[in-house]
Amino acid sequence: MNKRFRVCTLDQQFLLPPSLQDWLPEDHLARFVADVMNELDLSPIYAKYERSDGRGLSAYHPLLLARLLLYGYCIGINSSRKIEKATYDNVAFRYLAADQHPDHDTLASFRQEHLDALAGLFVQALKLCQKAGLVKLGNVAIDGTKIMANASTRRSVSYQKISDREQYWQNEVQRLLKQAQQTDQQEDQRFGQGQPASALPDELANAQSRLQRLKQAKAELEQEAQEQLQDATANLPFGKRGRPSNAERASRPVKDRQQREKEKKQRRRAKRNAQQPKRRSPQPCYGFAVRRQATS
Repeated sequence: MNKRFRVCTLDQQFLLPPSLQDWLPEDHLARFVADVMNELDLSPIYAKYERSDGRGLSAYHPLLLARLLLYGYCIGINSSRKIEKATYDNVAFRYLAADQHPDHDTLASFRQEHLDALAGLFVQALKLCQKAGLVKLGNVAIDGTKIMANASTRRSVSYQKISDREQYWQNEVQRLLKQAQQTDQQEDQRFGQGQPASALPDELANAQSRLQRLKQAKAELEQEAQEQLQDATANLPFGKRGRPSNAERASRPVKDRQQREKEKKQRRRAKRNAQQPKRRSPQPCYGFAVRRQATS
């Protein structure tokens, strides 16, 4: 019997399509956020950059940073460290970042430096979403005042209702920005100023040292399994040493049936654990047919 598998080697080229536009479906929220941000006025942010002398390395584009923050906050990710990490392992963030990876310090500093301008931008974004007919932007309700239910589409909305809606948007944006600030401060205290929230310790972050540590861990597991097997079979009444003598049999405490069954299960479990590390490794993922070997 033959069975073919799809290729799954991690060394294959073009894990993602070469075009950013092919990374996400047409109806993805990240695409909508990108289109919304393209329609907003970022001139207050650009103005601050024009005051500098232009020296140093090229900065990340404000549009890129703003859409990362807006998308993150709208889907409930307000940590700059988590947004940085998402630009590597989340396709939507990677799309919005144009496959670039600003670090969390850059994101946090950008938010703090342009706090008022970003608040205005995000309010503009909510306004635009409401006019476009969107009810929610990610996890953020567009109209928490619920005035749309009382407003006919054929009649103009009163000034008071417009003011109430604008106040709601401003409050919601301030809540998101404040929450992001608190999260970054808490993570700075937890991980250290400027330090990333690494998912792996240093010895496991490097590919070569990780492989050595995994081999060492496997050897330790095998040793532990053998020791467990020895402990489980140490008091067996029968074994390679032969049948115990009458004196040995008389000296052993009498065990009830439940205790004997419990010890049998422990021995079987220990044997399985001892055999587990020795099992054959899975076939490499190269897309070849796997043939079942005929037993003799």
